[in-house]
Amino acid sequence: MATVRTAHTVWEGELIKGSGTVTFDSSGIGEQAVSWPSRAEQANGKTSPEELIAAAHSSCFSMALSHGLTGAGTPPTKLTTKADVTFQPGEGITGIHLTVEGEVPGLDAEAFQAAAADAKANCPVSQALTGTTITLSASLV
Repeated sequence: MATVRTAHTVWEGELIKGSGTVTFDSSGIGEQAVSWPSRAEQANGKTSPEELIAAAHSSCFSMALSHGLTGAGTPPTKLTTKADVTFQPGEGITGIHLTVEGEVPGLDAEAFQAAAADAKANCPVSQALTGTTITLSASLV
């Protein structure tokens, strides 16, 4: 069964001086302020589309990696994933770098890196972002 998740944004004013509010409708976790300066300069307590993509990608990748490892008989104790989304004004999103550290009893570094590469290629968010270069660093702790 397919699911649909919804968020909406209300934007006021022009791009450079305007601002908006992103509301997470499906989860009800609240609202976050968004503005051009928070996107192209410093965050200053506001979010950006790139930060939201980073959150989606890091969580999706972690789920895919956990699923793959568990299916292979080596369930993880813990996975910590960071997604760095690079935005260049005038160009757009120029890359995403995933960094994952895992605690996986009974698994060696080579097998962990292979599982991470598979998760990177197959998580639904990675697949949705195929127009962007996605790189990966994976290590066991």
